[in-house]
Amino acid sequence: MNVFTVNKHGEPMMPCHPARARELLKQKRARIYKRIPFTIQVVDREEFETQDIELKLDPGSNTTGVAIVQHNPKEAKTVWQANLQHRGQQIKDDLEKRRGIRRGRRNRKTRYRKARFDNRKREEGWLPPSLVSRVDNVVTWAKRLLKYLPITSIAVETVRFDTQKMMNPEISGVEYQQGELMGYEVREYLLEKFKRSCVYCGITDVPLEVEHIVPKSRGGSNRVFNLTLSCRDCNLEKGNKPLEQFITDADHRQKILQWAKQPLTDAAAVNATRYRIGNEVKKLGVPVSFWSGGRTKKNRIHRGYPKDHWIDAACVGSGEEEVVVNPYAPVLEIKATGRGSRQMCRINKYGFPRTKAKAVKRIHGFQTGDMVELSQDTGKYRGTFQGKVVVRNSGTFDIVTTERKISATWKKFRLLQRFDGYQYSIASA
Repeated sequence: MNVFTVNKHGEPMMPCHPARARELLKQKRARIYKRIPFTIQVVDREEFETQDIELKLDPGSNTTGVAIVQHNPKEAKTVWQANLQHRGQQIKDDLEKRRGIRRGRRNRKTRYRKARFDNRKREEGWLPPSLVSRVDNVVTWAKRLLKYLPITSIAVETVRFDTQKMMNPEISGVEYQQGELMGYEVREYLLEKFKRSCVYCGITDVPLEVEHIVPKSRGGSNRVFNLTLSCRDCNLEKGNKPLEQFITDADHRQKILQWAKQPLTDAAAVNATRYRIGNEVKKLGVPVSFWSGGRTKKNRIHRGYPKDHWIDAACVGSGEEEVVVNPYAPVLEIKATGRGSRQMCRINKYGFPRTKAKAVKRIHGFQTGDMVELSQDTGKYRGTFQGKVVVRNSGTFDIVTTERKISATWKKFRLLQRFDGYQYSIASA
């Protein structure tokens, strides 16, 4: 990954190669501006030239792919990539847990309180907190990258599966139904929905074919609820037989029908947030273009790239210009963790407090999760260590590195970067 660069006034410049960044730091011509994403500030540069830099986003239900593509007269290539992991399910679980705690407390308190459910109104365009967090994560990182890169355009995959058009293909004419792109979206939707396995025999890791549950010769339609996946042997054996004749097991037959009618949860989550993400990204003041997931997959397959979220992000777009991608490049893995819990104290399995309420969040200027540096001249762990800190009221902190956990007094720690609600790691092939 290239290194982000800003000038002496903090204005974004073109990213540079890691070797060039090390040379500038060694010559004292630059200093570390931010640890993650790693950014240097060139102290002797004020004016600079820029090229076209495009931010490409592939929002997903669980993970969003992020790719920075540099366009120059010779080629377009990725210079930075990341996978952003969301915590929507964690938020949903926490809300359900909080609801259980409050319900238990109300049951213990026998005082009657009038129901307030009818007094609550939701504003137009309301989304549940688990989906809002996905939108906030994407927008937050788009804003951060705009601070450190001269981004000239943004390309966003607004929808992975256009479920409305797949259920009613004629909504935009016969050309859309019969187009090549429509086939990619339907196949990808079915692969995700049926877990890349044959619904009849359950075999995996074999070529799968799109199959009609109710054959077209018997009145079946092309609507997505009538489509499923089967291996070639099952598809040939079934032919135009009714499902009742081909699958004699009533339980298995009922399971297939229920599975086919059940919507894809991840696709629903992506579709519910696509317009919100698009509207929020448009507020950033950079030209934005929107594309579908079927086109993204088509571009990736035609270029022979493996499946990964950030590679999908690099392939978002019209496909007129081939983007050079190194599948073995290191990738920044970003995991959303939140900024802590509002729960004052922990409780036991009966719902009673078992710890004292938290006094303060920061101790001696440090907070749990901050990235720090520990320097020690004596003791068992002599040397300099970098990692995340765990604070205590006693003033003895723990630093967690990739190898060990070390305890020391707070006076030996130096703050490198504040905790921002995300965990980071570098993944490489």
